[in-house]
Amino acid sequence: MTQPALSHDVSPEFASAVRAGLTHAPQKELPSMYLYDEVGSALFEVITALPEYGVTRAEERLLTQHAADIVAHVPHNAIVAELGSGSGRKTRRILEALCKKRPTTSTTYSPIEISRTALQLCRRELGDLERLSIVGYERDYLAGLAEVSKRRSRDEPLLVLFLGSTIGNFGRLAATRFLRDIRGMLLPGDALLLGTDLDKPVPVLISAYDDPIGVTAAFNLNLLARVNRELGGTFDLEAFEHVARFNPDARSVEMHLRAKRRVTAQVRAAQLNVTLEAGETIWTESSHKYRVNEIDAIADDAGFACRQQWVEQDWGFAESLLVAR
Repeated sequence: MTQPALSHDVSPEFASAVRAGLTHAPQKELPSMYLYDEVGSALFEVITALPEYGVTRAEERLLTQHAADIVAHVPHNAIVAELGSGSGRKTRRILEALCKKRPTTSTTYSPIEISRTALQLCRRELGDLERLSIVGYERDYLAGLAEVSKRRSRDEPLLVLFLGSTIGNFGRLAATRFLRDIRGMLLPGDALLLGTDLDKPVPVLISAYDDPIGVTAAFNLNLLARVNRELGGTFDLEAFEHVARFNPDARSVEMHLRAKRRVTAQVRAAQLNVTLEAGETIWTESSHKYRVNEIDAIADDAGFACRQQWVEQDWGFAESLLVAR
């Protein structure tokens, strides 16, 4: 049998994560961060436009309506770092308001993304803003934020943006630990604008993560396609189906890839042979949903004070401005 070709640019971190995840017992898993390669990032942009997925539009409405109020709570000379900028479309409102607040000097904006494609999209989306200096970092969240924090001067306050509902990809305890890690890189008075998707009826949640035309399914299946492309994998994509399920104990929507039959595959770069029985799944993402009154306590545990919140009621989404104590 012909061996699958290996990418010339194999990521050891990706290979290691695939090996660890696909040998994890009893539930095989793959980290959600790897959903966002060039194809995955493009598919996610389509997902944000689907009528069933209201998260992005709800946040855009909030930021459009309240951007000036949000930046009124931020020092005029703040530099901005965004964890997982995506295309930067939502961020435009915040940056426009900041640039308007300081009309004679430039604002530094640092998008932090593991996806080079997302960084390119972000530059194209925001490159027309006057007095905006874009310094992107192709890093994971914390490594990128460490770079931004290290390079700023002591008299430059930092505003960190963690928009969308990305904090929902972490379990409750992991989310608090992650926020503590962010806090450890900040100075007192620095701020974090945190987006959280709020709890809502289960049918609404499921349809948001399992749309009828199959874009989310393609987004999820692309993770195995990426393993095949980049790590010499031999997964038969037609042997898997996308599944979205609600976990009431965690208050989260889980995305899985379920084997429709017994599947064996090789991943050359991970030195791995893997077998899935019919019905067995690979867990690829969780999206935890919050209640507004939870955010204060989580912020406090992580070393922040929640200064202000803005809530979009139609879909159910919150932006919270957390200030480092």
